[in-house]
Amino acid sequence: MKNVTIQIQQGLPEAARKIREDVFMKEQGFQNEFDEVDETAWTLVLYDGGAAAGCCQLILAEGSKAAVIRRVAVPKAFRGKSYGSLMLQQAEDWLRQRGARSISLSAQVRVRPFYEQLGFHAVGQEYLDEYCPHIKMVKEVQA
Repeated sequence: MKNVTIQIQQGLPEAARKIREDVFMKEQGFQNEFDEVDETAWTLVLYDGGAAAGCCQLILAEGSKAAVIRRVAVPKAFRGKSYGSLMLQQAEDWLRQRGARSISLSAQVRVRPFYEQLGFHAVGQEYLDEYCPHIKMVKEVQA
């Protein structure tokens, strides 16, 4: 994929804020999108020729082997290009290099098959997050 770059930085860059506002708030109707975790989490932003085309957050506490990926979003204009898969592969590599051996996420139930294709499996029961069905999913990773 030429012209595709990925940047990972701590905090919430403006590009990721805009993607999350567009995808989660405007498109999907979520209201409680931003929280205190945004200030300390690492944020991965995928760029397509300079345009922000996807983002997700990475959380790995110092010395922990359990990581969390959250807020995975790709704007409508960039869907169908496998950017979600590319971001998650890069996120997994980044977390593994920093000691993660288990990665969890909270998936919207409607996109559960997407995460299953990437090796995640559902754990526990479905639950509601702002009236939207979610399921916890986990993937074990090797060093």
